[in-house]
Amino acid sequence: MTPAPRTTDGLPAAPADRTLPQLLARNARTYPHLPALSWQSADTGGWSTYDWAEVDEHTRHLAAGYRALGVGRGDRVLLMMPNRPEHWLSDLALVRLGAVPVSVYGTAAPEQITHIARNCRARLAVVDGAAQVAVWEPLLSDGETPLETLVVAEPGAEGGHFPYAALLREPVPDGFAGELDTARPENPLTVVYTSGTSGDPKGVVLTHRQVLSNALALDAVVELPPHVEHICYLPFAHIAERMLGIYLPCHRASHVHLCADPAGVAAVVRKVRPAQFFGVPRIWEKLSATVRGILSLMPAEQRKVIDEAFEVGREHVGYRERGETPPPGLEERYARVREDVLLPMLAAGGLDRVTWAASASAPMPLDVVRFWAGFGIVIMDAWGLTETTGVATSNSPRAGFRLGSVGRPVESVEVRVAGDGEILVRGASVCSGYLRPDGSVLPAVDDDGWLATGDIGRMDEDGYLWLTDRKKEMIITSTGKNVSPALVENALKEHPLIGQAMVHGDNRSYLVALLVLDADAAPAWAEANGVPMDGGPAGLARHPAVLAETDRAVAAANARLNRSEQVKRYELLAEEWGPETGELTPSLKMRRRIIRDRYADSLSGLYQD
Repeated sequence: MTPAPRTTDGLPAAPADRTLPQLLARNARTYPHLPALSWQSADTGGWSTYDWAEVDEHTRHLAAGYRALGVGRGDRVLLMMPNRPEHWLSDLALVRLGAVPVSVYGTAAPEQITHIARNCRARLAVVDGAAQVAVWEPLLSDGETPLETLVVAEPGAEGGHFPYAALLREPVPDGFAGELDTARPENPLTVVYTSGTSGDPKGVVLTHRQVLSNALALDAVVELPPHVEHICYLPFAHIAERMLGIYLPCHRASHVHLCADPAGVAAVVRKVRPAQFFGVPRIWEKLSATVRGILSLMPAEQRKVIDEAFEVGREHVGYRERGETPPPGLEERYARVREDVLLPMLAAGGLDRVTWAASASAPMPLDVVRFWAGFGIVIMDAWGLTETTGVATSNSPRAGFRLGSVGRPVESVEVRVAGDGEILVRGASVCSGYLRPDGSVLPAVDDDGWLATGDIGRMDEDGYLWLTDRKKEMIITSTGKNVSPALVENALKEHPLIGQAMVHGDNRSYLVALLVLDADAAPAWAEANGVPMDGGPAGLARHPAVLAETDRAVAAANARLNRSEQVKRYELLAEEWGPETGELTPSLKMRRRIIRDRYADSLSGLYQD
């Protein structure tokens, strides 16, 4: 039998025939001393780093420890930890063993954890510390859940369960190398549970081939230096971070910086000064609100210089967006303001080296995109689902971009829009389907291979996809008008005071809204406008000046919307919504049903005469 052809770095010549363990072996062999993983000590604040050779050695020993606990090929193992090295390294060790790691959101409710444990039939779970043990322990005696063992990462928190450190004390048995790294491209690499904006999370089965097909397609649309840094702060249960923080680094032999607490990501960005930065829309909104708050407090003369620099930056981006070469005069002005004004401001936040900025997960507010364009940073908005292994369409510095769109299809998929506006996808990086409790997989595609995404959009004449909303979230008013809530909400959020918005109006004659003060921008606005902060956020939300400004913000949004999309009444809230309080998913998307239920009286009151 003739062996399959291979490349000079030892990988199969056909990318579709590669697996993640083969990439790890390539990295350890070809780039042994390049940094692979860095993390910060919670106690000292100092940083530690493993190179690719150390990752290879550590995951081999870790795999032997999991094997001694009975984990075998095809077994699913649950992981519920923040972005700490134990999570990243365990994920790769389990893949080398042929097992299937399944990450669970740290904010998942007990009933969601129970559902996932029953659905994936895992016998072992690795959890962070005592708080997680308290949630998972009851499942060990749950007759409907096969869970048998808890491994606890935090030293001293195991309370009778298996300590993570003991995994590395297990001797590596003779001949163990023969059990490692034998996965095939068609084998499951992971199961990613959807974050559950409605209903129970579904387990999306992704193979090595699907993941690496998507990795290759993404590499074709980005421009990055070799072995690029990545700041890993989103949960590993999110498909975006699994791709950006685990799979793409193995594919690119790049350097991952773990950030266990997303609240500390700004400090890590300032330290690393990354060439790439990914944030879901809410992250970019928060960053822009912070910068706008700082700008609002600057003297008028200084602000005028910055505003003029922003105009030059946006004009320069406009030429690039149209695929045109900026005229020499503009190129010179842009180079000057970039050096004198924009780069120093970006350097203060650690973003001066960014060459690829990206977002996905939900429609990006256009005013946020335009704000960053003023810095010369084009946020390459992308779109996809867990079921498409993440990105299915993307804007690209190589292939072109349109601000406000989510780009064109990547090479691993084809995309079309059905007659009712629903976006359909098929191709090499579309998932195998949904995991059933018996281990079988329910296909996610129709007989022709098309995945119905549930998203609504349109494709323009140049092949760019423009996202409208989720099909199930479209509002149908009592007059029969279809309204995209995201379109209205993004218009409302263009004012810096408004950090979050949810519009409501199904089967009603007009729309109402719940608006939330931006926690960063509102105090800065109050200071700039002489509004006292007495009473904190709640006091601000009741202050006449703030309410008057919010009235103006709603009126300005309504002026850009058609009659059926306009908001007639609103309530201003003081406390931001978040995953911890349940209104947002861990990937920062709104749980509309939760918000509607929680504020049912307020919404009903907005329709009272």
